[in-house]
Formats: sequence, structure tokens, C-alpha cells
Amino acid sequence: MRLDRLACEALLLTRSQSRKLIAGGKAAVNGKIVRDPAARVDPQRDTVTVEGKACRARAPLYLMLHKPAGVVCATKDPKEATVLSLLPDQWRRPGLAPAGRLDKDTTGFVLLTDDGAFAHKVISPRKSVWKTYLAELDGPVTEAVAQAFRRGVVLNDGPCLPAEIRAVEGAEQTAEVRIREGRYHQIKRMFAACGLHVISLKRTAVGGVQLDPALASGQARPLTEEEKNRIVL
Repeated sequence: MRLDRLACEALLLTRSQSRKLIAGGKAAVNGKIVRDPAARVDPQRDTVTVEGKACRARAPLYLMLHKPAGVVCATKDPKEATVLSLLPDQWRRPGLAPAGRLDKDTTGFVLLTDDGAFAHKVISPRKSVWKTYLAELDGPVTEAVAQAFRRGVVLNDGPCLPAEIRAVEGAEQTAEVRIREGRYHQIKRMFAACGLHVISLKRTAVGGVQLDPALASGQARPLTEEEKNRIVL
């Protein structure tokens, strides 16, 4: 990884602070001064110090957040509360971001991580990580709607990948939907293309991991190793 990134993560510095210290000769790799912030280091093998302080890579963080309505899926926003603002201080760190976004008024499971490679696998349609939602609608899910979802609903920006849908037993105007994409307002637009309006939407699962029913709205917890493995198979 880059020397300036390691310094940021290990010492809780901003990127500009770490670059200034490194360029000023305050960083050493295996006992030798390194002034290039972009220099590559291996935190597991190299001994890295900045101002004499040891820089050790922290283990990546993987969090399950139960997002409430009215909160935006962003790392920062000048006007709105963000998913990161809901976290306790011990989990806030440089690089932590949502792996995929929910609309401001959509609730449910948001995965937060500082593991960029893992986040890419979760987001990429090629990896086929299914996301499951409960949608409350203004009408019933007909067979015609179900067939359109299974074929791939065509939107104004192109066809969607085939999706899975089923009406919830005992609630004919509530549907469970599974998709492998994360396009802008995708589920709402898919239903709109079929003549239905989404009243409320909640993400209930990412991959093979369900939203923990013990998590109150606005709360988060770390994923277990077993859950992490069930998200990206």
C-alpha cells in the first residue's frame, strides 16, 4: 500500500498531514528515510515509522448498519446526516465508506467497510451479489409484473438484469425483490415501469446475510467472519 495511506490509517492523520510529514523527511522504512508519499510499503513485512511512531496496518473493518430514513449514504454531506455520522467514534476511520448506496428514504442493511477490494466485489454486477428488499406498493404484484422483473425491466437508461420477485404471503401489496445491480432509484423505477408506485422500501439482506433483527434503526455492529464470507461467495 502507499506510504501516505498507511500513515493516515495508523496515526489517524489527514492525507495532507501525512504527505507533509513524509516529504519533510519524517518517515522511515526499514530504517531509511523515505520522502515519497506514494512509495509502496508492505505493512506486514516492512518496519515503518513516522516521527518515530510505528505505523502498523489495522485490520479492515466490516460493519452492518440498520439505516433509518432521512440519512444519506455518503461519507460526508454539507446539509444532511450521513451513515457515517451514526457510528460511534471507535469505528470512524479514513477510507470507511458504504459498499453500495440506498436512497435517502430507503431503510435497512448498509454495509460499511474500508476494504476497497471487498466493496468492489459487493457492488459489481459481475460478482452477482444479490441484494434483497421489501417493497410496499400501491397495488398487487401481478403475474405480468413478475414476468417483467424476471425478464429484465427496461428503463430509460437500458434494460436491467433479470431480478427475482415474489409477493409476500398475507400482504399482496408487499413484494420481496432480489437484484444484482445498484442503479439510481432502480427498484422504484422498475416498479414505475410496471405501473406501480413504491410507498416504502427496505433492504433486508446483502448476499447470504440478513439484516440482524436485534439491530435497532440507526445501530451498527461488526460482521462476523462467517457473515463476511457469506456476502461474497
